[in-house]
Amino acid sequence: MAPIFSLFLSFVMLSWSIAQGQGPPSPGYSPSTSVRTLKFDQVFRNLWGPQHQRADQDSITIWLDKTSGSGFKSIQPYQSGYFGAAMKLQPGYTAGVITSFYLSNNEDHPGNHDEIDIEFLGTTPDELYTLQTNVYIKGSGDGNLIGREMKFHLWFDPTQDFHNYAALWTPSEIIFFVDDVPIRRYTRKSEATFPTRPMWVYGSIWDASTWATDNGRYKANYNYQPFVGKYTNFKISGCIAGGPASCRPPSVSPSDTGGLSQQQLEAMNWVQRNYLVYDYCQDPKRDHGQIPEC
Repeated sequence: MAPIFSLFLSFVMLSWSIAQGQGPPSPGYSPSTSVRTLKFDQVFRNLWGPQHQRADQDSITIWLDKTSGSGFKSIQPYQSGYFGAAMKLQPGYTAGVITSFYLSNNEDHPGNHDEIDIEFLGTTPDELYTLQTNVYIKGSGDGNLIGREMKFHLWFDPTQDFHNYAALWTPSEIIFFVDDVPIRRYTRKSEATFPTRPMWVYGSIWDASTWATDNGRYKANYNYQPFVGKYTNFKISGCIAGGPASCRPPSVSPSDTGGLSQQQLEAMNWVQRNYLVYDYCQDPKRDHGQIPEC
């Protein structure tokens, strides 16, 4: 009984620590309210693992077990836009498991692709989930992919309810949002450090035991299967690849000129002061010659 009690105690302490957490100041604007909600089958189709996927018009549930994970993909590729979904994660032991919502062109440009990632790194019951945001730009030219990761803990428990996660991709910047609060802004400083090729929108759950949790120290344990990810409230407003040149992605600030307001910037800075746990630009182990934007 001792190990079970210890696990229970860890869960109670974790829940208490989240309950004591303070949420960010109001950003003063909710960009998701200006983007209409779409049904799953209006935007997406199954990509892999159809037997591990249950969809209705408004939502989808995907899961991973020892036989397979699952993923879905947008019907159209996009050149820019606002891409969001509400997600609810699996509680308990989820080490090694990635639950994600992201943009990519890896099928079109394998080994040399672009990507904008919202990824949840699975965890052990006594630790918080980590939200990893990431940007890839055309690899390094030799098949190696250069990540630009910023990782966050959250001011709530993402297993208890649905929360909204989104990325805005414009020709000049990428902004990541959690419940309409901006948490990261990645600006275009040169074409070499910014994704410009069309990308598709994906969601998936899969086994990334080699790196996902504590650099691979903790692996997926299929005694706890199935590992489930739930998605709903899809918010997609983008410029389709090959569409009119006049198309512009939606504004995510009170101003139609784009960019974040001062109140939004203050909320983002608060999140980064209190919940940022890794910034690739501050990592002394990284080769900064490969990440000149830092």
